[in-house]
Amino acid sequence: MSITKICCIGAGYVGGPTMAVIAQKCPHIQVTVVDLNEERIAKWNDPNVENIPIYEPGLSEVVKEARGRNLFFSTEVDKAIDEAEMIFISVNTPTKTYGSGKGLAADLKYIELCARQIARVSKTNKIVVEKSTLPVRTAEAIKSILHNTGNGVKYQILSNPEFLAEGTAVDDLFNPDRVLIGGDSSEEGEKAIQQLVSIYANWVPRERILTTNVWSSELSKLVANAFLAQRVSSINAISELCEKTGANVNEVSKAIGMDSRIGPKFLKSSVGFGGSCFQKDILNLVYIAKSYGLHEVADYWEQVIIMNDHQKARFAKNIVTTLYNTVADKKIAFLGWAFKKDTNDTRESAAIYVANDLLFEQAKLAVYDPKVSEKQMLVDLDYLQTRIPEENKKLVKAYQDPYQACEGAHAIAILTEWDEFKNYDWQKIYENMNKPAFVFDGRNLLDKEMLTQIGFKYQAIGS
Repeated sequence: MSITKICCIGAGYVGGPTMAVIAQKCPHIQVTVVDLNEERIAKWNDPNVENIPIYEPGLSEVVKEARGRNLFFSTEVDKAIDEAEMIFISVNTPTKTYGSGKGLAADLKYIELCARQIARVSKTNKIVVEKSTLPVRTAEAIKSILHNTGNGVKYQILSNPEFLAEGTAVDDLFNPDRVLIGGDSSEEGEKAIQQLVSIYANWVPRERILTTNVWSSELSKLVANAFLAQRVSSINAISELCEKTGANVNEVSKAIGMDSRIGPKFLKSSVGFGGSCFQKDILNLVYIAKSYGLHEVADYWEQVIIMNDHQKARFAKNIVTTLYNTVADKKIAFLGWAFKKDTNDTRESAAIYVANDLLFEQAKLAVYDPKVSEKQMLVDLDYLQTRIPEENKKLVKAYQDPYQACEGAHAIAILTEWDEFKNYDWQKIYENMNKPAFVFDGRNLLDKEMLTQIGFKYQAIGS
């Protein structure tokens, strides 16, 4: 039996784009994305498709084509679960902030709530697909909840982790390096795997669709993100050495990246990685290793996080030191708040932590980001609970115009690699700043020679 109705629980950065692309590529399948957040669903249903809650290049066009045809967004979770033959779980799995595993383990309360809701509502057999990033053997817990309801409904649990890079998510979905599907080796499990394979095969070449057991699939997602983050922390560690020795990290990364055994990707030094996955997944890997008594393994991966935190703190400290050891009452302009370009996602953005450190020094921050609102910036800072919200609101101001953000500033910090920053009239910006005017390039984005000729005091990571 082929799948005709899909439900996805969770309308966030993974569920929304993934289901939109499945709906576009599979017009014969009804796809319903459900979420209890009424405001989020209202935005997904906004007649002006440019107002959808997630900014990704190309996403609004995909949603516009499929929405109302076979793509639907709803808060009627029970109805969608009841009607679907295949249910994707794509809810948040943040790092625990309480209890056992605090600060390391993934918080699975939302996953368990989904499983219990599916068990309560379902009257017919279901295929349940883990789309959220989960620790190894989570499928076993989901299976235990679903199979002990006593209502006779049968379930197959699949793992189908996402490998999307925010900012290129739609392209990644259209043309993935691989699609990974894990499931049971039983006859029923193999059948469920093939039903999900047949959905992706509508546009993904079969040789790029990998099938494994469910445990390998779950672990592969954590390991992939850990390896990518490791490369970022590795080059960032070398960037600090470059600054002390007179080497240039860009030249070093180019030289080693030309080695075919290493390759050039994820070797760009920066103020540090952010996003919802890298830190969370490494911490989860650390927790898993510790839970099995593998302390050397845990220590190895934990160092990737330590290096990333050090890079952010070092960047903020350098701003203070360079500005004559005080930034109190000085205007510091931030260009960029999102954790990377071409997204409005701010989770774990380096900008948040650099801002927090500078606010401790009583700096006044003027922030411009083309896709992030002042409201979100303050939410991010308030979440840290390092000062009262009123103080954050007093010291941080967002601007709609980057030139206004930089006007009268003592320094500019580049925190996100938005392409538009390279095209600004930097001569005009310089003329309206306090002198000497500094640029701290946390993304190695700008032309050093051009800026120094204008008169800027320019510093980049690792040079």
